[in-house]
Amino acid sequence: MRLDPLYKLEESRSRALIPEKVYARVMERYRYVTEGIERVERASGIEYPEYYIEPSMVVADAQYSLGLMFARTIPVVKGMYDDSYDHYYGSDGGSRLSIVVQVTAPLVAYGLKGTIHAILAHEFLHYIELLARFINMNVISDEVSNSIFESVYADMSRVVEPRIAFRRDRALIRLVARKFQDGLSDHRLEEKCMKDWIEKGLPTVRMSVEENIARIPIEAIASFRIDEGLRSKIYEFISASSSNNRRRRKGW
Repeated sequence: MRLDPLYKLEESRSRALIPEKVYARVMERYRYVTEGIERVERASGIEYPEYYIEPSMVVADAQYSLGLMFARTIPVVKGMYDDSYDHYYGSDGGSRLSIVVQVTAPLVAYGLKGTIHAILAHEFLHYIELLARFINMNVISDEVSNSIFESVYADMSRVVEPRIAFRRDRALIRLVARKFQDGLSDHRLEEKCMKDWIEKGLPTVRMSVEENIARIPIEAIASFRIDEGLRSKIYEFISASSSNNRRRRKGW
């Protein structure tokens, strides 16, 4: 049983945490999310991970600036967080580890259709990256773990290129490349979110950059089960991306 993507949004509405007008706008434009997910699935041949609409603007506090986080791919380990995450564990039976894409309501409310699709595709690549590392039990070597049983996952360079993962949709490949030349750059969206969400006092979650790192127990990764068809597809993506990288290094 997959989680309800609108669970938290509906809960926020019932508690009057967001205005009815904002809720209606998010619901009206939610079709861009479902269309984007279907597009990614067609382009990749892989089912999109579970996702939900986060009814808050997520803001990362850096030392000298603020960064708006419109979506995140989050490895969630049951038992490491409070009970508010319990409804995110329906898809994998007894597995302690789930991968969930968090899509913020401000992105849905104010993002252009192309931006929403590009961000969904970008998060999908993080999902594939995570699965690849889980398959290989690969941890990030330049991060220091708190113990031998803990690995650290942070936003990282991809082992799978967009043109490999989305080769069935050239327009999507170009869209991701244009929107993420050096991280996401969308001044219009940022201004809208600042003016129409944050400055109006709508729900905002602030976190430090360090808090945007998920610490995943090794035993949770070891017990994570991946469908053999999906595993085969990921190996195919990794192999094709590696071949492309070798050709580029040789100047082919």
